[in-house]
Formats: sequence, structure tokens, C-alpha cells
Amino acid sequence: MDNFAFIIHPVDPKRDVQRKFPILGKVLPEPAINFFSQFFPPVYISHITGIVSQATGKEIEGWFIACPLTPKQMVSMPPEVVYKKVIQTGKLAQKLGAKMIGLGGFTSVVGDGGITISQHLDIPVTTGDSYTVAVAVEATYNAALQMNINPTTATAAVVGATGSIGRVCAQLLASRVAKIVLIGRRLDALKQVQALVEAQGQSEVLISTNMEDLRKCEMVLTVTNAIEAVIKPHHLKSGAVVCDVARPRDVSRQVIRERDDILVIEGGMVRVPGQVNFNFDFGFPPGMAFACMAETMTLALDGGGKSYTLGKNITLDQVKTMFTMSTRHGFKVSGFRSFELALTDEKINQIKQNAHQKQTQLHWANS
Repeated sequence: MDNFAFIIHPVDPKRDVQRKFPILGKVLPEPAINFFSQFFPPVYISHITGIVSQATGKEIEGWFIACPLTPKQMVSMPPEVVYKKVIQTGKLAQKLGAKMIGLGGFTSVVGDGGITISQHLDIPVTTGDSYTVAVAVEATYNAALQMNINPTTATAAVVGATGSIGRVCAQLLASRVAKIVLIGRRLDALKQVQALVEAQGQSEVLISTNMEDLRKCEMVLTVTNAIEAVIKPHHLKSGAVVCDVARPRDVSRQVIRERDDILVIEGGMVRVPGQVNFNFDFGFPPGMAFACMAETMTLALDGGGKSYTLGKNITLDQVKTMFTMSTRHGFKVSGFRSFELALTDEKINQIKQNAHQKQTQLHWANS
């Protein structure tokens, strides 16, 4: 059977350790968790069952395995040290019988994006970034419709458009909107992406190095590699949808505190085909997964036996192929999250109402 494993790690150390070890997570302060986690071996988390392809009827199972390092450690420690810990985790997956492994969270971005890790394992590896890109664009589009934004007349922006993920997001999004603004730090790099994006669709393609230009945009997809948040409350247009695919986040928490008229999402949640049981609460509603998890499951269902998304250069073809493959097996973009909480229709409707009121007030103030 083409089983899989997916590597996770603690993002919020106290909360996430408590999910597996309630007493330990409660008693130990965060600095102690950060310290001891360096010496912890990989941790078996749970057995995943009930994933069934709608196309073939094939059923697979998998495992969550935790690499004990936190994001702060993965960013600050030498890449070789982090590689060693992730490879140890991958070897545990092999022992369990996994035939495909997915790198979750920061394990997928450290160093060379999974290439070195894959060279030290005997099974195929994916970062899940291809499906993450496809789902982010799909979620941005769906969220815009839910906020009564018509994408065919809207202006969209991609922040971090010169990066490998941003470049492909821009190419995918361009064919679905009237105008797209590519935002980055270097004009020469932006011009290169502009040429790529113009080849994909009929939309007008503009470039900018100024975050203030986001005020003209109804749809924003952001995926920079900045360490600090780059999108602040004053940057955004009332009623806008912002999809934040970056880790660490590009959107400041201030935005949801101060702007109740903006819809901020973290890409989309994906509904898994079959009666999936993760046997572990990673903060999603039942039956839902991250896009990167769904890519790993898709590859296991497809049984190709090859690594898929590795390194920092993702191609448009990779993304389109993965979206088609996942859709065929029955994976579906379904619902949104914001700052690690699922967004209800009621919450989205409230944001839409707030935006309408603010826009009305602005209209009267300017008339």
C-alpha cells in the first residue's frame, strides 16, 4: 500500500506540546520547551486512516510525526543541525512503512527546500508547495466572491511577486482578474515577472515597490520571506480580501484588531476524500487538511513513487498538474482560516457588513 507520513512541528510551543503531552505542556514554561526540544527525538503523533480516492477507490493510511524543533530554532540554528533532525524524523516515517513523506511548516522552507533531506531518505519527499499555491489562489478567488467582489473587474496584488511562490501565484491569478499589481523590492526582478505574467492572461499587469499601492486593490495575495509583518492596517482598502501564505506571517495581527472591514485568510482548508480520521487535533475542523498535507496524500493515492515539489523553483506546470491530480482524487478547497481559527459564514458576513457601512460613510463624506 502507498502509505504516507507527514512531518509536523510545534508552532506555538506551549499549545502544541499540550496537544500531545497535556501535563508537560502545562507545567513547562516556553523557554524550557524551546531548550529541551533540541534534545528530543522525533515524536510519533498519530495514525491517519480513512482516505479514499473518488477516482480509483484506493484507500491509504498515514502517520503524523513531529520534528521537535520550533520555528524560532529552525530559523536560528545552522541548517545542517536542522537537516539532521528532520532526516531523523523521515527515517522514523520509513520504519513505519511510509512510501511518501511530506514536509510540513518550517521543515519545508529550511535550507534548500527539501532537496538535501530527500537525498538522505529512501522514499520520495514533497514540500507540498505546488498544491499550496493552487489552493491559495483558489481560496483568494472564492473569498472574493463571498465578499461580493467581482474578480473579472477587480484589481489584485501579489506581494513578494519575485519569489518562487509569488511568481507562480501571480501567473495563476492574472488570468482571473482585470488588473494585477506585482509588488516587490527590486524593479529589475519585477519587470522579469511582469513579462511572465503578461503571457498568462488578458489582465493589465503593473509593478510597484510601494506597499501603499495595496490601497487600490480588492484582492491581495502575500507571500514574502520577510521576518516581520509587512502589511499594516493602513495599507488596505475597505472590503478587501487578503490571503497570507507567508510563514512567518506577512499580515500584522493589528489588521484583524483594527480593521473589522477586511477579510484576512491563510490560504484555504482542503476537504479530504473519504472518512478521514487524523486521530490528532491540529486545529482544523473534522475532515479538513492543510494544502501541503493534501499534496502528500494525493501523491500517495496516485502511487507515482517520485518526489514532487522540492527546492525553491516551483513551475506553473507543477502547480496545474497537482491541482488537476488532487481534484481527480476528490480533494476540494472548502472554507477558510484566519490567524489559526476557522472562519464561519457569520463572521465573513459581519466583515462584509462592516465594509459596506464604512464604504457608505466614505461615500457620503466625499460627496
